[in-house]
Amino acid sequence: MKLGYHIGYWSSGPPEGALDAIRAAEELGFDSVWTAEGYGSDALTPLAWWGAATSRVKLGTNIIQMSARTPTATAMAAMTLDHLSGGRFILGLGASGPQVVEGWYGQPYPRPLVRTREYVEIVRRVVARREPVTFDGEQYQLPLKDGTGLGKPLKSTVHPLRPEIPIYLAAEGPKNVALAAEICDGWLPLFFSPKSDAFYREALAEGFARPGARHTQADFEVAASVPVIVHDDVETAAGFIKPSLALYIGGMGAKQVNFHKDVFARLGYADVAEKVQELYLAGRKDEATAAIPTSLVEDTSLIGPPEKIRAELGAWEETVVTTLLLRGDAGTLRRVAEVLS
Repeated sequence: MKLGYHIGYWSSGPPEGALDAIRAAEELGFDSVWTAEGYGSDALTPLAWWGAATSRVKLGTNIIQMSARTPTATAMAAMTLDHLSGGRFILGLGASGPQVVEGWYGQPYPRPLVRTREYVEIVRRVVARREPVTFDGEQYQLPLKDGTGLGKPLKSTVHPLRPEIPIYLAAEGPKNVALAAEICDGWLPLFFSPKSDAFYREALAEGFARPGARHTQADFEVAASVPVIVHDDVETAAGFIKPSLALYIGGMGAKQVNFHKDVFARLGYADVAEKVQELYLAGRKDEATAAIPTSLVEDTSLIGPPEKIRAELGAWEETVVTTLLLRGDAGTLRRVAEVLS
C-alpha cells in the first residue's frame, strides 16, 4: 500500500510547515502530495508553488470543486500543471454539495451525476487535443447555444504533455462511486472503513462492468484520506479526531442533505450521526464532539500505540484502498511512516 500526504484545508493562512512536510514526504518515498479547496484557498496555486520544490512525488488535487471552474478552465489548469511538473499531475474532482455549490459558487446543484459525467468528458477532449471541442450536453454546451451565435469550436493552443491526465473522483454515495469506476482513473474516498469494503467493492464493480469502463479493479487507484495518530493512549488519540468528525457529520451540509453523515449511517452509526447533527446544528459543538464514540474513530482511522496500528493495518491492506493519504507536520509523517513500514 502506497502512502500520500494530504496538506488539507487552510484556515487563517497556509498550514504551518507545509513545505517541510512536502519535502519530508518526498524524502520518505511517499507516492503523492495533495491539496484541497472548498470556499477559501484554492487547490491549484499551492500545488504549483510547493510542488516546485519537489522532483518525483505526484501532485494531485483533492479536490477541485467542479462548480468553481468550467470544464475547459479546469482542463487548461491541468495541462499547465502537468507541463510544469513533468507529467506528475493528478486531477482530483468533486461535485461538493448544494450548500457550497449554490451558496458559494452560485451554480445549480441538481443532477450532479450528469454534470460530473459531462465535465469529465469535456476535460478529456480538451486534453486529448484531437480536434476543436464541441459538446451538446444537458449541463454544458460548446459552443454556447443561446449566446451571440458567434462562438466557435476551439482547440487548445497548448499541446498536452500527455494525451491523458489521470482523473480521480471524490465520491461517497454508491452511485457516484460507481461513476468513478466507470469514467475515471481513481476514487478519492473521505471516510473509508475496512468494515465498509464490501459495500464499496459492489459499487465499484457496478461501474467497472458498464460498457466503455476505463479500468478494472486491478488497475484502478483508490486514495483514501485516513487519519493516523501514533499515541500510547487510544482515547487521547481519538480526541484529536473527534472535533473534525463532529464538523463533517453535524455541520458540513444541510440537515436534509449531508453526504458525510450518510456514510456513517451506512457504517452502523445512524443514531450517533443523528444526535451529532442535532447537537452541532443547535450550536452545541462540544456536546456533538463528545457524542462520537471512540469506536467510530477507530473504524475510520488508525490510532493508538505502534503495535496496535500495525495489527490493524492488515485489515486496510485487504481492502480496495491502494494509497493511504496522511496529514500532519514533517515529524508526524516520519513517525507514521516508520510505524507503517
